[in-house]
Amino acid sequence: MSITPLMPVYPRCGVRPVRGEHCHLIDEDGTRYLDFASGIAVNLLGHSHPGLIGAIQQQAATLMHVSNLYGSPQGEALAQRLVDKTFADTVFFTNSGAEAVECAIKTARAYHQHAGNTERYELITFTNAFHGRTMATISASNQDKMHKGFMPLLAGFKYVEFDDLAGAEAAIGPNTAGFLVEPIQGEGGIRPASDEFMHGLRALADKHDLMLVLDEVQCGVARTGKLYAHELYGLEPDIMATAKGIGGGFPLGACLATEKAARGMGLGTHGSTYGGNPLAMAAGMAVLDAVANDAFLAEVTDKGERIRARLEQFIGNYPDLFELVRGHGLMLGLKMKVESRPFYVHLRDNHQLLTVAAGDNTLRILPPLVIGDAEIDEFFDKLSAGAASFEAAAG
Repeated sequence: MSITPLMPVYPRCGVRPVRGEHCHLIDEDGTRYLDFASGIAVNLLGHSHPGLIGAIQQQAATLMHVSNLYGSPQGEALAQRLVDKTFADTVFFTNSGAEAVECAIKTARAYHQHAGNTERYELITFTNAFHGRTMATISASNQDKMHKGFMPLLAGFKYVEFDDLAGAEAAIGPNTAGFLVEPIQGEGGIRPASDEFMHGLRALADKHDLMLVLDEVQCGVARTGKLYAHELYGLEPDIMATAKGIGGGFPLGACLATEKAARGMGLGTHGSTYGGNPLAMAAGMAVLDAVANDAFLAEVTDKGERIRARLEQFIGNYPDLFELVRGHGLMLGLKMKVESRPFYVHLRDNHQLLTVAAGDNTLRILPPLVIGDAEIDEFFDKLSAGAASFEAAAG
């Protein structure tokens, strides 16, 4: 059998979108789907936001790429804006979440090794995490399904149970450089870390001079009702990876760090051909124009609370299907009592509702942050019809 032109690493479904309108995707045959997947938490402004489209069009007509050999007015402007809005003092721009996490790993190691502590290279990571698909980021995960076929893994990672503070403390040793953790696990099933765990990691990092590195690739950029999810916990990291929503659909990521944490990242220590290109910077600025204000964040929180309340009521009608709702803002997970993937497929193929399956038998609900009442009502209409027909078919 001959291989397909697109390398067959994805089990692609029959939905073939060719156009987007606000919170809907339109297939090549004209079928409309309500998009509560958002490209896996990427299209936070939907598919036809005039501010984002206009910024990209204008920049594409002006200057797309020049390389990082030259000064970057566009990169400086977006970096300054992120510094002003976050804990960070400095930013490195990437093209993806995995690259942002790679930079974060290097920054954490360089913090110690720049000071001569060459033995301090190990990051403590947590079970069921997802940090990307590069060699370093699959090595940072304990998931065998991502390791198979790619051995040997890279050294320098130690796995501990998620939300196990005592386990994290016990894992600290002479090689430890820091912790790498998602405040809310996305692929792992929309599992928020406890306050005790997050504050405990911060305290351990401070006590042992370790780096607290957060992977906010999925939970960041207004998704939870805060610009970044760590704000929900009232703490700050030393280093953070962000991507997905930050470009609103244009490939963009970033590694943010404090001045102290970035002390090892000097001239020649890291780079990227495309990272920080003017086109990506224009997209990032347009996204922040839309989401980085109290009014927008309050709306995300309000919409998230309303959807959550309706979901809590809804799952009571199907006690054999659903167990609980978890998450924050518009990053919600519907934990099921049965395998979630068949239900996600059923909603997509029979009710034109796009969601995302995740670990722990969880259905991810990740709508564009610009949804209104009409889209919320349509979501519940489709979800209710889908649950009824799914249960009847299983009957």
